[in-house]
Amino acid sequence: MAGEIPDLIAEVRTGTGKGAARQSRRDGKVPGVVYGGGAEPISIDFNYNYLLKRLKEGRFLSKLWNLKVEGQEDVRVIARAVQRDVVKDLPTHVDLMRLRRTSRINLFVHVEFENHAAAPGLKRGGTMVVVRPEVELNVLAGDIPEKLVVDLTGKNIGDVIHIEDITLPEGAKATIARNFVIANIAAPSGLRSADAEDGDAEEDAAEA
Repeated sequence: MAGEIPDLIAEVRTGTGKGAARQSRRDGKVPGVVYGGGAEPISIDFNYNYLLKRLKEGRFLSKLWNLKVEGQEDVRVIARAVQRDVVKDLPTHVDLMRLRRTSRINLFVHVEFENHAAAPGLKRGGTMVVVRPEVELNVLAGDIPEKLVVDLTGKNIGDVIHIEDITLPEGAKATIARNFVIANIAAPSGLRSADAEDGDAEEDAAEA
């Protein structure tokens, strides 16, 4: 992967079972478990405020994380579930799954647009309308792209960029089967108004 995988920091929880988990919550922590990847499950705790901040950032369940636990080797994980209090809607438990490099996962990848200066439509005052700033891909955990790149060279007003116009990394595919829109270059408001007036004038002439 070309980009940085965000860290997710936790600590080993002493004790297992419901009693230990309840004690963690009383201590202001959120219990969790790490499983899969051919290794034994590990019980962990998160700092409550730290975890809440990560959750509020969004996409918690669709990001690849670098789990850092003191005394353990860093490991790539993805969150499989976040259990919440039914009344307060606050986190009470987190399930994380270790990933092998050959594991396939779905996650959102940022779309970056380059060569704005080489787009005639933008030079003429057109507006870039981004429909999907991120695209959900199915990828190998060991080969996750940092971003998807859209080359705007030669793009004119009215041009529409679809997912099939983007070269995806080898082995990656969009989770949506149809050829959906990523962005388009819209006419400037002044030009749209002028076109509308021209259309009205043509209709009036036709009626006359």
